[in-house]
Amino acid sequence: MTQTSQRPLRVLAAMSGGVDSAVAAARAAEAGHDVTGVHLALSANPQSFRTGARGCCTIEDSRDARRAADVIGIPFYVWDLAERFREDVVDDFVAEYEAGRTPNPCLRCNEKIKFAALLDKALALGFDAVCTGHYATVVLNDDGTRELHRASDMAKDQSYVLGVLDEKQLAHAMFPLGDTLTTKDEIRAEAERRGLAVAKKPDSHDICFIADGDTQGFLAGRLGGPAQGDILDEAGAKVGTHEGAFGFTIGQRKGLRIGHPAPDGKPRYVLDISPVNNTVTVGPVEALDVTALTAIRPRWCGLAPEGPGTYTAQLRAHGGETEVTAELTDGTLAVTFTEPVRGVAPGQAVVLYDGTRVVGSATIATTVRRERAAAG
Repeated sequence: MTQTSQRPLRVLAAMSGGVDSAVAAARAAEAGHDVTGVHLALSANPQSFRTGARGCCTIEDSRDARRAADVIGIPFYVWDLAERFREDVVDDFVAEYEAGRTPNPCLRCNEKIKFAALLDKALALGFDAVCTGHYATVVLNDDGTRELHRASDMAKDQSYVLGVLDEKQLAHAMFPLGDTLTTKDEIRAEAERRGLAVAKKPDSHDICFIADGDTQGFLAGRLGGPAQGDILDEAGAKVGTHEGAFGFTIGQRKGLRIGHPAPDGKPRYVLDISPVNNTVTVGPVEALDVTALTAIRPRWCGLAPEGPGTYTAQLRAHGGETEVTAELTDGTLAVTFTEPVRGVAPGQAVVLYDGTRVVGSATIATTVRRERAAAG
């Protein structure tokens, strides 16, 4: 296997206004590609999105991206994808929480915006590839097929949120930072050497379209405000109240506001969320142990696997790997864990790996909890 061909290409560099995408665009230009920078305007009212130097979705960010493009010496445009972003990412995020699931909006943005809407438009305009500042690697095989692999530096690897890309999309994806065995400080130092003003700009965190980081408040504003419901224990007894089941995620410990301690005095965690009757069920941490799951809407970074196989799985953007067996049957992925894992929630993505290669991803639909011995 070899890295993707470095023949000169017409490249559209998605520039968020942050340091990673700026350095990625600079490296692509330095490699001899014909690069054009583009900033995606993802809000009809940019002031409603995050303010400050966070690297996403603000007027300030578009200006930072433009200044970086000027320094690199490449053309620069702003493309309005606000309506598509609202429909495919924001509305999907709200609907998933309303249904009691826990979505990953960054993964959905990569699937629907950066490597669907943006890539489709780029190809229609004659570009060969879309370049981003993600830390991942595309490998070109001798037979012409492509694979998505983890970044050389596992500490910065972002292949989890790219696990939705299919082989056609990988054929037009470029990640210049993926094989960089350097720290983030060294990336910033490189940006400074290149004269990029974003060198010291803080990384973006949290969810770009929730301006103040208050996810519960954001959801309440779109789902009709507070809706008081019951917090129940595993036996169904009421132990507290809440202001909306959509404000909780499975595995959550903080912010439960339960008035009295559990009988054993140990912390309680969110076990289940039922939007139908607006209840949240809590219990001990052991009750979060999951032994298997089913996942729907699989997307494969290449050919779909045939028959059962042994892989490692990642369940969160910054989570570790765990060994699993997995099999695709009638479009549903069945995954069994070698050792139980905790905090697995419907709506999350499970991404399968074969070594460093990303096999594909799917959306978790159901989980199987480990049976526990009866108390007493």
